Amino acid sequence: MEKIPILRMGPFLLVTIQIDLYDRLALNLEADLVQMVNKTGARGVLIDISAVSIVDSFMGRIIGNIASMSKILDAETVVVGMQPAVAITLIELGLPLKGVHTALNVEKGMELLKSKIGPEEESDDDGDAD
Repeated sequence: MEKIPILRMGPFLLVTIQIDLYDRLALNLEADLVQMVNKTGARGVLIDISAVSIVDSFMGRIIGNIASMSKILDAETVVVGMQPAVAITLIELGLPLKGVHTALNVEKGMELLKSKIGPEEESDDDGDAD
């Protein structure tokens, strides 16, 4: 069965979705991502959907669920790379995506996450090795 890779980058988790998600894969991503936030203590989740051309109401709900569950686990969620057609579809479907922050690209998304968690937590896994 296919899995979407979840990469850890310091206090953040990065998910790059390169295919259009079918329902079972989206549900598995939701469960895997929330487990990783809990397991790693991640403070932010960045989801790159730049390769996604279609988002239906189910996928919109999954993104909203990920943001809500991550927030309960003290992590912010940022979605980046949204295509204009996807944004239009989400609005037309009436999906507000509460709790989901957005940015144009991964770089701006990482900056947004860093600003959300505060500078004192960005380097919590760096040691003071001189």
